[in-house]
Amino acid sequence: MELAHSLLLNEEALAQITEAKRPVFIFEWLRFLDKVLVAANKVDVKEKQKKLVEQLTGLISSAPGPPTRKLLAKNLATLYSIGDTFTVFQTLDKCNDIIKSKDDTPTYLPTKLAAVACVGSFYEKMGRMLGSSFPDTITNMLKALKTAESQGRSEILLSLQKVLNGLGGAAASCHRDIYKNARSLLTDRSMAVRCAVAKCLLELQNEAVFMWTTELENVATLCFKALEGSNYGVRVAVSKLLGTVMATALMPKQAAVMRQNVKRATLDEVLELMATGFLRGGSGFLKSGGEMLKGGGSVSREVRVGVTQAYVVFVTTLGGQWLERNFATFLSHVLDLVSHPRATQTHVEAVYSRRCVSFMLRSTLGGLLGEKAQVASGKDICQAISKQMRAVEAVVNDTSGENKAGAADVSASQHVMVCALKELGSLVQSLSATSSPLIQEPSIGLLETVSSVLLHPSMAARLAAAWCLRCVAVALPYQLTPLLERCAERINNLKSSPEAVSGYSFAVAALLGGVHQCPLGVPHSKGKVCNLFSEDLLRTAAQNSRLSLQRTQAGWLLLGALMSLGPSLVRYHLPKMLLLWRNVFPRSQKEMEAEKARGDSFTWQVTLEGRAGALCAMRSFVAHCPELLTEDVIRRLMTPIECAMTMMSHVPSVIKVHGTHLKASAAMVRLRLYDILALLPPKTYEGSFNALLRELVAEFTLTDNSANTTTSLLRSLCHYDDSVLMGSWLQETDHKSIEDQLQPNSASGSGALEHDPSSIYLRVPMGEAMPGPLPLGVSVIDASVALFGVVFPHVSFKHRLQMLDHFAECIKQAKGVRQQAVQLNIFTAVLSALKGLAENKSTLGPEEVRKSALALVMGALDNPNPILRCAAGEALGRMAQVVGEATFIARMAQYSFDKLRSARDVVSRTGHSLALGCLHRYVGGIGSGQHLKTSVSILLALAQDGTSHEVQTWALHSLALIVDSSGPMYRGYVEPTLSLVLTLLLTVPPSHTEVHQCLGRCLGALITTVGPELQGNATISTIRSSCLVGCAIMQGHSDSLVQAAAISCLQQLHMFAPRHVNLSSLVPCLCVHLCSSHLLLRRAAVACLRQLAQREAAEVCEYAMSLARNKDSTDSTTVNLNITETGLEGVLFGMLDRETDRKLCHDIHDTLGHMLSSLAVDKLSHWLKLCKDVLAATTEDDSEKQDEIDDDIMFTALGEDNNAKPSVAPRWVTRVFAADCLCRIILLCENADKTHFDLARARSAKAKNPKGDLLVLHLSDLIRMAFMAATDNSNQLRMAGLQALEDIIKKFASVPEPEFPGHVILEQYQANVGAALRPAFSPDTPSDITAKACQVCSTWIGSGVVSDLNDLRRVHNLLVSSLDKVQAGKGSSSQLYSESATTMEKLAVLKAWAEVKAGEEDEEEEEEEVGADILPPDSLIMLVQPELPSLSRLWLAVLRDYALLTLPAEFSSQLPPDGGAFYTPETIDTARLHYRGSWAPVLHAVALWLSSTSFGEGEEEAPAVPPQASGAPVYPQGNPGPTQSLEDLIKDRMHLMLGMDHSHRDRQPQRQAATETGSHRDRQPQRQLLGVELLNVLHRLLLTRDPPAVQLQVTAVVQETIRAAQDHLTQQRETQGEKDGLSLRGEGGETGELLPGKSLVFAAMELMVFILVRHLPQLNTSHLPLRPQPRLPEESTRLVAHTVSILAELPSLCSPAGNTPTKTPDHTDSEYKTFIKTPDNSIPLPVSAALQGIKTIITCPLSRAEKTPTQWTGLIRSSLASVLEYSQPGNKRTVLEYSPPGNTHTVLEYSPPVVPECHRALSTPYIHALAPLMVEKLKGVERSRPGTVTELQAIQEGIGVLENLVGMAEEQNRVQLLALLVPTLVSYLLDDKAFSSAPPASKGLHEFALQNLMRIGPLYPAAFKTVIGAAPELKTRLESAVRANQASSKAKAAALLAQPTVQAAPTIKLKTSFF
Repeated sequence: MELAHSLLLNEEALAQITEAKRPVFIFEWLRFLDKVLVAANKVDVKEKQKKLVEQLTGLISSAPGPPTRKLLAKNLATLYSIGDTFTVFQTLDKCNDIIKSKDDTPTYLPTKLAAVACVGSFYEKMGRMLGSSFPDTITNMLKALKTAESQGRSEILLSLQKVLNGLGGAAASCHRDIYKNARSLLTDRSMAVRCAVAKCLLELQNEAVFMWTTELENVATLCFKALEGSNYGVRVAVSKLLGTVMATALMPKQAAVMRQNVKRATLDEVLELMATGFLRGGSGFLKSGGEMLKGGGSVSREVRVGVTQAYVVFVTTLGGQWLERNFATFLSHVLDLVSHPRATQTHVEAVYSRRCVSFMLRSTLGGLLGEKAQVASGKDICQAISKQMRAVEAVVNDTSGENKAGAADVSASQHVMVCALKELGSLVQSLSATSSPLIQEPSIGLLETVSSVLLHPSMAARLAAAWCLRCVAVALPYQLTPLLERCAERINNLKSSPEAVSGYSFAVAALLGGVHQCPLGVPHSKGKVCNLFSEDLLRTAAQNSRLSLQRTQAGWLLLGALMSLGPSLVRYHLPKMLLLWRNVFPRSQKEMEAEKARGDSFTWQVTLEGRAGALCAMRSFVAHCPELLTEDVIRRLMTPIECAMTMMSHVPSVIKVHGTHLKASAAMVRLRLYDILALLPPKTYEGSFNALLRELVAEFTLTDNSANTTTSLLRSLCHYDDSVLMGSWLQETDHKSIEDQLQPNSASGSGALEHDPSSIYLRVPMGEAMPGPLPLGVSVIDASVALFGVVFPHVSFKHRLQMLDHFAECIKQAKGVRQQAVQLNIFTAVLSALKGLAENKSTLGPEEVRKSALALVMGALDNPNPILRCAAGEALGRMAQVVGEATFIARMAQYSFDKLRSARDVVSRTGHSLALGCLHRYVGGIGSGQHLKTSVSILLALAQDGTSHEVQTWALHSLALIVDSSGPMYRGYVEPTLSLVLTLLLTVPPSHTEVHQCLGRCLGALITTVGPELQGNATISTIRSSCLVGCAIMQGHSDSLVQAAAISCLQQLHMFAPRHVNLSSLVPCLCVHLCSSHLLLRRAAVACLRQLAQREAAEVCEYAMSLARNKDSTDSTTVNLNITETGLEGVLFGMLDRETDRKLCHDIHDTLGHMLSSLAVDKLSHWLKLCKDVLAATTEDDSEKQDEIDDDIMFTALGEDNNAKPSVAPRWVTRVFAADCLCRIILLCENADKTHFDLARARSAKAKNPKGDLLVLHLSDLIRMAFMAATDNSNQLRMAGLQALEDIIKKFASVPEPEFPGHVILEQYQANVGAALRPAFSPDTPSDITAKACQVCSTWIGSGVVSDLNDLRRVHNLLVSSLDKVQAGKGSSSQLYSESATTMEKLAVLKAWAEVKAGEEDEEEEEEEVGADILPPDSLIMLVQPELPSLSRLWLAVLRDYALLTLPAEFSSQLPPDGGAFYTPETIDTARLHYRGSWAPVLHAVALWLSSTSFGEGEEEAPAVPPQASGAPVYPQGNPGPTQSLEDLIKDRMHLMLGMDHSHRDRQPQRQAATETGSHRDRQPQRQLLGVELLNVLHRLLLTRDPPAVQLQVTAVVQETIRAAQDHLTQQRETQGEKDGLSLRGEGGETGELLPGKSLVFAAMELMVFILVRHLPQLNTSHLPLRPQPRLPEESTRLVAHTVSILAELPSLCSPAGNTPTKTPDHTDSEYKTFIKTPDNSIPLPVSAALQGIKTIITCPLSRAEKTPTQWTGLIRSSLASVLEYSQPGNKRTVLEYSPPGNTHTVLEYSPPVVPECHRALSTPYIHALAPLMVEKLKGVERSRPGTVTELQAIQEGIGVLENLVGMAEEQNRVQLLALLVPTLVSYLLDDKAFSSAPPASKGLHEFALQNLMRIGPLYPAAFKTVIGAAPELKTRLESAVRANQASSKAKAAALLAQPTVQAAPTIKLKTSFF
């Protein structure tokens, strides 16, 4: 391939390669040329131009394939436009000659087409430069057009489009000719030609004025005709033409208007024309006069759908502002369409027309208008509804019957209502809280208007109104409760009107169904009210026959809706419900027979409706309350269900007697029955299988059904990947909701609420705007098929065989259309059954069952209906999967192989090739490996069958399935498959898009198979370049799906071989696709960008920006790109406003997220500006200004402005996302660099590097954005804004303001913070927002930003006001949301107060440390103090509630029946979550309060909790004095802490609470056990949670506990004196036994050793020696140190006997091991702690007790020995070298003297070992004098130790020791010169040595003299030093004397005390 990369075609290389590879080589060269020509030097090009032109024109006649000719033409045109244009006319003539040629053979066709393409390209590129030659060219092409075949026709038309584009207005003389010739081809039988004509005419209408003036009607009629029998591509192209022409007629392009004085069409004329298409189709006015006038004949659906799309194009072309001005006209027009009798001839047609109109409204109103304009259009819709309703009321109230026509109007008005209400609902729901003006403005009266429709005579309109109310409630949850109350009240008042009962019950059901979308829910009582209501309706149904039907339906509908509220509510009503259900059905067979004999047709109808309703309520119960389905409940449900099954068999005879109008009700009962059975486990109704299966089979084989109804499930049961064969990818287009109408199955896409009213309360299926159940006939068959799949796996083999045989029989007996329908249904059922078998992992059955199934399936593989062939293939694959035997699979494969070898017809070849693919898909590569070779060779052969592109499509699709499923086993076939794919891509005509789509699938699968190998070099490079060429060909294809396939292939390639994918060309291509009109292409582009942004976000953004920069220079393809200075990010944010597809939006969020995380920190201001622009959303305001613009200017503006349509302001969803981005940016900056949060450093950094960007410099923007979000209309945005505000406060609270020392930068923003929080506390704010705001308040108050009490008051008052709300108690009157919402709000308030209380405590601690006067110490206390009495009670109530709520389920019966202080029993489950989030801070606050008031003394006279707030008072009744209740309280609190699975952030409060508990130990008799339990809980906690921070907290708690125990022991000793010495000895008593579970010491040791072993695994003796340990992290060292020091304190709690055996070995061992392992890790902290611990133990008074056995001595001795052993000079590091060795030495210094005389045996060897070490170390100091205070102290300590040794030695040995000490000290002295220049530490050493010498002399005079006398040089140095010292003044001397002691003492103290 590299040889192809040269400016001229490398002809030798071309000659050498094989014939097959030449086209690829040529294409690769053309691709290279395309890139290089634009960038090359003009001189080089001109030199080689002649040769290049020769080579290129030579290629024209070499029969190039479609992609090659496209590139060839492009290159030739580029070459001429860059180089000389001398020979261009020759080339043009040459091409014209080829076109004129009479040769019509297929081999010459590619050459002709290449010439046509070249002509088009020349004119497109050079246009008027080619001057006068165009008439000949055009005439020539038009002549060729007449005789050409379809491929030629479409190529010529596309070339003409390019010619027109290049010439513009200059070609006016030929416009009419082109129009006349093209016009007739709009109805060509080839769809590709129709598309090409539409594109050509679209280009023509830019300049040809006649098209949208005189010819306007003809163009419209033509378009309608072109839409008949069209496919999706034609509909898109033609609707674009029609819509654009109509828009131009209304608002002509300015240039064209100037040239000719044209008459403009009016809006009415244009709309009238479009309406004819919608209502009458392509038949025109007069042509089909006769039958048209008679009103027969309906519009073809394709035309209606196409015209619908044209309406959308029309409005979109005119733009959002036009729509805003003319919305009322447009609305009334489209609503008239749907009320026209021609649009609603049958019910299904009416539903289709409604769907079309809804699509028009949603696409225009939803996409083009900003939020304010949408609110305005909402008003228009309301007015339209009320106008219609007035007309209806007039007819209904007209009793005289004069208004005969009125009745027809009423039935037509229902469709208008449905469309208008549906749009209104969608509008309100998409606006969410932004729509509140619509609801609140009385002049609009939206709620009144919508509610009035609930009384409409038609059920469809009533349901639509109910749905609209549900949308309002979901958008504005505060409306939910009032609406429910209002509707309930109306049902009560209007009980006697059937419409009212029906309408208002629909509304209540819809509102209840909406509750699950409102997180705050509704009050529990509302459910109870509705329950009573529905029972009342059912009870009174029989009283009045006029109302009985409506009341029965309404009652059951409401009960079904109630079930959707979930188990917490239903639990209470269940017994009653079960009773109701039982009573609806006859109890026994006898009753049933009696019933059959009675009744007329009306009572039967009511009975059947009632039973259907009951079953429906049961289904709702089973679906929504699975938790309540115990075995008992299921058993009781089965009674009525079994009755219903028996009744089914009697119904046909009833229908015979009473008339067929009961059929619908009976079908409804069956539907409900199938639905509920499908949800229950099949085991429960095994006994009824026979009867049930008879019903099911009869249902879908249409036994009793004369209509040929087909199921709608087949597509969903087939595999998603087969969509290319079934055309179901239409589900993935923007036009899905209307394209559904054109699918072949019955009533497809005709979903409507009136088909099944119960869907109004069910969850809306994903991706749907509104539930649309299919008509009853289809739904029943769907339900029977689904249930068949559930039951089939549980049926015996005998019955399976009978059914399969029956199916074959049914198919054989049916004929024609009916046979197709029966077959479709049977296949869907069989697929459903096979799927069920696979899911149940069961088998199909013995041989005869398989045979029967196989016969059924194989018969359908040759069916002419492609959907049936698809289903058969799928069924075959599923069978292979279920049977799973190699022989069976081999048999099936062999059958297909034979068939494919012999068959010649398209049908069987396609069917069997798919069968092979499906076999492989379901059996996988390993199961079908042996057939791989044969399958591949057969399919490769079929794929080359150029005569039928259908065979190619199916073969390639199957091949893709095989490649996918074989995985690495396919590796051997990759090369041949790849070369076939490339060949086909280069030769198959582009009009066969399905073939290209399948080629794309194959290429993608091959790339995955080769996988990471693609990165390799030599061998793999051909495969890789083939893949890249394939992608390039597909990228150039005109079809969006093929382009999407290309993108996903490139995405795969980028995943495996990122270096080889050229982003500089890929990214701009993706950016262009972001504006595509095809959803799948936008999805593919965003998915690819998402992957690229994960790795290379910066490059992606850079390439996208380069596209924006080159916008002016590039050709017209990128016109519609809106990349501005905001770059790709801006475009993606803009897309979020327009896109509604969930997957797409999700990917956009991800892409922006990846970009944000890699770029936001570096391009901070860019991203902040992006977020700010989105949040500010100010583009709304300029619409007013433009109202004054004059009309004429308006038109002139429109021409140029068309591409830059004014974009709508970002919608609330996008703004919420922007606010989330803001929080992420803050987090990213925090992780990146702390300078972002330090103003002084940020300013200096900015001064150094002005380009640098730091977050703190943008603080005002951050606050402003958070403020804008927090005060918005949208609740979601307010939440996000408050979250951002909280983040900002947390991160910036401590940032100082450099210009005003002592202040922080956030202070200046207090007004903003206060203003942002205030609205959240207004009474009508939802609870979740108030709860969030409370949290922000506590953060703000606790952050210490504001020092002035009065300023804090603003925020504080908000919290006080909310506290009043909490104290109001449970029974407060107006409640909008559920009780759990109230719980959430109250707990949030209390939690906020608790955090403020904790903050105040921390502040006090800080002040004690700092002693600064930043805040008057009492500021926060003053805020909390006044509220404390009530707060503390509320806090305790919270803790008690939580203690109850955390009890395990088996204690649930013991919970108080009326709930706790803040929760009601009904909302227990949700309340738990809220408590879980807030108990910790509350506990912390309570602990602080209790400790500060010494456990609430003096509180007892306070009443517990306001009685109305809680049924159970806080203290036990008969309050026996505070001690009792306090003990209980403490127990409560302890148990709280024990029973919890804590979450990380609970750590702090929990520790605090424990600390407080510990410090008040002495109040409790069971002190010890409680402590032990606490320690055990902590141990358990450590086993489950691991972070070191947690462990540190735990050690702190343990320490407090031990301290408390020590205090307690000491206290008891003091009080009891030494009366009874033994009892006060501590744990272990006489025996020394520590009982696990009883002993505090044991528990503490267990816990501490656990921590040590966790961090130093080598301590665990049970393990073998590990490899040398790595260094411990800093946190671990702190922990180990902490732990060791706690262990050291434990002996003080033990008696002497308890101390030694259990404690010391464990302890000292662990300590020394810690110590031993750590010196080489050079970690001072644990080491010093360990030594500190030894000191503590040795100095412990118990160690002196005479009872301490010899074990103790031995242990200590071995420990010290091991210490020394590890500090031998041989070691690289000695103990003494530590940086803070002070500690070490302190310990060493203390240890020997402390050991009393009886331990002299222990000290002597110790001294022997230690002295030489010390001296050697201290001698070394002379050479390297100390540099720091710490080193100095270390030396001082060392000298101290030596002095101690001297003091301990016997008199005769003293001289030797002094002989060591004195010279060392003298060597530290400096002479005068050196002293003056020495550093402070060195001077300190000199002075220290001097003092010591002067002190030692008098102590041991004799020995001292001996030593000094022995060395005269010592004497001289000493003397000179003494003299110098005396010379300096006395004051100085005094200071010098004082200095060392001052310095030494505190430092050492700090070093040794770790707490």
